[in-house]
Amino acid sequence: MSLTSQPTTAGRFDGSDGPRKIGPADGKLVDIGSAGVRFMAWTQETGGGFSLVEHPIPPRGLVAPLHKHSREDEYSFVLEGRMGALLGDDVVHADAGDLVFKPRDQWHTFWNAGDGPCKILEIISPGGFEHCFDQMATAMASPNFDPQQMAELAGRYGIELQPDSIPMICAEHGLTHPMLAASD
Repeated sequence: MSLTSQPTTAGRFDGSDGPRKIGPADGKLVDIGSAGVRFMAWTQETGGGFSLVEHPIPPRGLVAPLHKHSREDEYSFVLEGRMGALLGDDVVHADAGDLVFKPRDQWHTFWNAGDGPCKILEIISPGGFEHCFDQMATAMASPNFDPQQMAELAGRYGIELQPDSIPMICAEHGLTHPMLAASD
């Protein structure tokens, strides 16, 4: 995945400087190993109400282990491709134009359910969790990266993880994830 980075504003957008437009190549883009994250609206820009990120997901890629958020709800709007998601005990598939709700305190994960590109917009409410993605990317780029850092970072953001779920979910849905290679 080719990544570029653009600076973002650090204050609430109030329109006093005119309209704000984020083009298809604008915004900071980072790689978290299993997906990309393009930051489109930071919590500081929205008064804390929400944040907005775009996730390009590689074909047949699982984005995260089974996990649940204690602080925020997530809404995934599929822009391109087909997204699969495990929401509690239910598996759902969403195509371009579909919106999937992942409420706080519900175990969930999601993936690219197709052999081509998948891209989703993720609305996170309230905002703030986007900083976890940014910190993950920084940690993963370090030569001293230790996968245990992900669990510690997630914990600081009120996220519970089930990393042992990765092999089962990948096998059940024909997926791949960077942690599979690490466990071989």
